[in-house]
Amino acid sequence: MKTPLRALIVVLLLASCGGSSSSPPRNLDNACTILKQRPEYRRAFKAVERKWGVPVHVQMATIHQESKFVSDARTPFRYVLGVIPMGRQSSAFGYSQALDATWDEYRKAEGRLGARRNKIKDASDFMGWYMNISRDRNGIALTDARNQYLAYHEGHTGFRKATYNRKPWLVDVAGKVEARSVMYQEQLASCRLR
Repeated sequence: MKTPLRALIVVLLLASCGGSSSSPPRNLDNACTILKQRPEYRRAFKAVERKWGVPVHVQMATIHQESKFVSDARTPFRYVLGVIPMGRQSSAFGYSQALDATWDEYRKAEGRLGARRNKIKDASDFMGWYMNISRDRNGIALTDARNQYLAYHEGHTGFRKATYNRKPWLVDVAGKVEARSVMYQEQLASCRLR
């Protein structure tokens, strides 16, 4: 094999290993691996824990459920007659899957007009802000991943009205968020990245 061809192959292999910025970490079932692979996540989550009091494992479990750590995640398209796309199911976007209106409310309230939903630092700060409102309005502890998730999904008023009780699938998902939060908490306690 000629040297220029070898060099080209090496460059292509190295480029393929980098992944895109929207690709998730490789092992989403291990908090330590996630934070080791993406140090910017750890910095963002720790900053939110200091600023807002939301534990890292609660943030991580919520982001896992909302976007599986895909920075530019979007809701699926709606279709008419099964084939004609009619727009997305909602305006949810990014790591936190924040809706346009709620994201705008956060940016105005926090003076963060340049914040972007596909940046982990901004998305996690949004979650800290939102979960504090859930605590203040509905008395949900910042450590309560299950109920924080229900309020996150249903909105503050929806949570207060317990609209989730009409959605058994959502109650099941909230239980999974809680279980993942506990798993992440135990993992983080055993690794040195916390």
